Amino acid sequence: MATTVQKITLSSSRDIPFNKLVLSQYNVRRVKAGVSIEELAEDIARRTLLQSLSVRPILDADGVETGMFEIPAGGRRYHALELLVKQKRLAKTAPIPCVVRDPSTDILSEDDSLAENIQRAPLHPLDQFRAFQALRDKGRSEEDIAAAFFTSVNIVKQRLRLVSVSPALLDVYAEDGMSLDQLMAFTVTSDHARQEQVWQALGNAWSKEPYQIRRMLTEKTVRASDRRAVFVGLDTYEAAGGVVLRDLFQSDDGGWLEDVALLDRLADEKLKAEAETIAAEGWKWIEVAVDFPYGHNRGLRRLEGVTAALTEGERAAIEALNAEYAKLEADHAEADELPDDVDQRLGEIETALAAFDNRPVAYAPADIARAGVFVSIGAEGALLVDRGYVRPEDEAPAADPELDSDSAITIEPGRNPPAASVAPRAIITVASPASEPDEEDDEVIKPLPERLVTELTVERTLALRDKLATTPSVAFQTVLHKFCLDVFARYLASGTAMEISVRSASFPVQAQGLKDTHAAKAIAERHKAWEERLPKDKDALWPWLATLTDDEQDALFAHCASFGVNALYEKADRYGGSVSAHTVDQRLADADRLAKAVDLDMVQAGWRPTVENYLGRVPKRRILEAVREGAGDHAAELIDHLKKGDMAKEAERLLADTGWLPEPLRVSDTGDATPDGNGADEPESEALPEFLAGNEDDGVENLEEPLTLAAE
Repeated sequence: MATTVQKITLSSSRDIPFNKLVLSQYNVRRVKAGVSIEELAEDIARRTLLQSLSVRPILDADGVETGMFEIPAGGRRYHALELLVKQKRLAKTAPIPCVVRDPSTDILSEDDSLAENIQRAPLHPLDQFRAFQALRDKGRSEEDIAAAFFTSVNIVKQRLRLVSVSPALLDVYAEDGMSLDQLMAFTVTSDHARQEQVWQALGNAWSKEPYQIRRMLTEKTVRASDRRAVFVGLDTYEAAGGVVLRDLFQSDDGGWLEDVALLDRLADEKLKAEAETIAAEGWKWIEVAVDFPYGHNRGLRRLEGVTAALTEGERAAIEALNAEYAKLEADHAEADELPDDVDQRLGEIETALAAFDNRPVAYAPADIARAGVFVSIGAEGALLVDRGYVRPEDEAPAADPELDSDSAITIEPGRNPPAASVAPRAIITVASPASEPDEEDDEVIKPLPERLVTELTVERTLALRDKLATTPSVAFQTVLHKFCLDVFARYLASGTAMEISVRSASFPVQAQGLKDTHAAKAIAERHKAWEERLPKDKDALWPWLATLTDDEQDALFAHCASFGVNALYEKADRYGGSVSAHTVDQRLADADRLAKAVDLDMVQAGWRPTVENYLGRVPKRRILEAVREGAGDHAAELIDHLKKGDMAKEAERLLADTGWLPEPLRVSDTGDATPDGNGADEPESEALPEFLAGNEDDGVENLEEPLTLAAE
């Protein structure tokens, strides 16, 4: 005999006037969450009620229905309707769709309230992204979508960007094979093929951090903060067809420029145009480059031009600006932090005053005819024009040929101008860094490349010069040491009647950006300050020196002596040339003694290990050795599986604040040259970044607001 299946009877639905409804005290929701009541009310007013209220009849003492109904499930919708009634946008007797529960049921009101709130599947984020895209495809603007769902336009743009990722990767995300943070990282580029290539390249690697994805997608790009990009301008670059990659989910400092070749061409063209304008001034030669190396003007005489005098109006403007600056500072002297408008105004005043200091300099026509100009891009992306340099071969007085100011600029990369030139010529020299052979990861750590050691010791020489210039007592002692070598017969000396000269070593091998380092800038500023004080007439120099105080003489002496520092490593001449291995060893030993005397610390001097200056230039074993010394064994183990490029970039992050230095930058015979990475008190939590801590997170919370149904 077949078993009879009991049929289910659903609760009936009916429209009940709003004034017959009251909120039940059995509603389990107590904590406010999700869309606000005000936003829900606006949504109901726009699209009406999407889900009926669940109600129960209120019975009197005899169990008879009173005509009133309580709401155990749907309290937020009730409050939203109540707000609309108070605003007189909904009638008190307006019929409200309700599902009426049988009062005789044995299911508790709390049971209904709890079930309604937890027995529903949340919308998958990808479904929401695609729904936004569907609205966009049907003509709704981003602003309309944001207004309809009470969110910001930026969040709508973010979600539309997420759904624009490669469909293959969206499928991976839908199957929980990728976190939301990883999906966000892929939005940096719209190239689906490149996105899929990067995901495939990561393969089965245990670490697929978003920063790695972003780095791989932008590895062949240029930051918008690059001096070339600032100089050219993003508008010009994009107008020429260039693409700027942007990250909508975290700060990207203006994004990345994808077409580096186009950027270089635009920078060259703009520099050439500027050079053509400057050529009309009548200079004999013009050299143009994106960036000149440190010491590029060595051996050239700088013309002494005449700075344009201030007009009465300019003097009055300077006085007014200084008075305003002083008043603003006085008015906010007690403030812990300056208001934004005041801080902005102070910056504007400083810029205006600096413009008065950088007034144009006039030169004699005869000097212009034999001198030249360096045109480049400054570190901040502004045009840098350095006028008035005379080459030694142009010093001899001679009848200058008539200059044609309208002559074209000849571009001859990699060549120097001839000794005599009949027309202004601009030479654009784009120096490319010398390539070094890739080293294989052998079992034995090989010595550092000689070029790298030379570049590192160049930086140390500059830092040592800067330190010696601020330590007059040691500078005196250093020169006194040379005096003793010359005076006492027991020492081997080749000097004559007390001759001393300061010979400044040049840096034919140097890392890019050397002139922008702290030591280089400090030396240049100090040199310029003394140069401005020195008398122009050579015969007046001796009596002028006699007018200086002892401290001033000490400081000037130390500054001049510092230019004699040579702590460079050089490759010895195997055929017995001027530089022998013994000479280099003695030089470096002497440099160590000097570094100890002035208490040189390359970390305090601003040196940090980066991919460009060290980590990308050495084998993997050197990188791991550096991380092990600076950040500890555990940090080295976390990156030992990475490829060299990723390992170098991650090592830069791990070593950023450890104070680690490579051997050429350390002071020998000291036990504390580098941090002990194997000690018992290893600061692992400080050395390791958060993304290597192993915490997994699905990343959904990063969307700035919960992903909830708009009307729930």
